[in-house]
Amino acid sequence: MKDYLATIVKNEKIAENIYAVTFLLEEDCKARCGQFGNISVGGTHLLRRPIAICKVEGREVTFCYQVKGEGTQKLKTMGAGMRSRILLPLGNGFYIPENEQKIALVGGGVGVFPLISVLREYGKTKEISAYIGYRNQGAVCGVEEFEKATKFIAVTDDGSYGEKMNAVQAFAKDLAMGNRPDVVLACGPTPMLRALKALVEAENLPCYVSLEERMGCGIGACLVCVCDMTNGQKARVCKDGPVFNVKEVVL
Repeated sequence: MKDYLATIVKNEKIAENIYAVTFLLEEDCKARCGQFGNISVGGTHLLRRPIAICKVEGREVTFCYQVKGEGTQKLKTMGAGMRSRILLPLGNGFYIPENEQKIALVGGGVGVFPLISVLREYGKTKEISAYIGYRNQGAVCGVEEFEKATKFIAVTDDGSYGEKMNAVQAFAKDLAMGNRPDVVLACGPTPMLRALKALVEAENLPCYVSLEERMGCGIGACLVCVCDMTNGQKARVCKDGPVFNVKEVVL
């Protein structure tokens, strides 16, 4: 973990209300897939914005984000050449053991972006199937990355792009046809993860999920992002996660 003073290379719209910002760091980024950065947008916004790392290429690191509140509205206005402080890499990401060769990625909403980092890290050594759900055709992005997977199935809630279903339904449909992975990795809205948890438990499939929570410090000190564990304890999503075994978290 290091606090970088990074320079924006580009910050562009890639879908409806979705932007991709690329920063140039002072040195090569050592982040693993599934980790995140805490980005300062300056001004009156004292708290940094936690955003999952989408891809790393040497000194360049790209984050994709949805414009929702004042912080991301400010980030959207920051152009090439502007500088920002970024604390990264943060959190525990995805790790795939050698014996797990067939991987299923299940993603929805802005949860699709951490899965791109998985594909970039393991795509050349693993057989990866990506089941990606979007709200509608206007929200579709990252296709050029997911097309590098062994199999890529894109669906939308309204059927305007691909079949009319969500990512979990797309995965369940393929699973019913006998396409069974060694492990499932997922990120997306809580209702999606809850449905996925029920499916993988019924199918006795190992599954790891990256949780999305509001954060303050990003390093485990402020306890804003605690989540409930199935053993009755609490965990900090930023420090203990954001990736957890789905059996261990309450969704």
